[in-house]
Amino acid sequence: MRNLLSAIKKHYKQFIDLLVGVPNYEKYVEHMKTHHPGEPIKSRKQFFCEAQEARYNGKGGKVSRCC
Repeated sequence: MRNLLSAIKKHYKQFIDLLVGVPNYEKYVEHMKTHHPGEPIKSRKQFFCEAQEARYNGKGGKVSRCC
């Protein structure tokens, strides 16, 4: 039962992140380790800030516009 609830929570978080346009950090790390093993991996904060900047043209993870 505990494993089921854990899996549901994980998938729910992924769904919400994708719904609001935040890419999955764990998938990014997995991709970097598999396809770019010599390159440094960004921290979760760096990854999030760059995703926000790319999506909303924000600087430093801060949204500068709403639409």
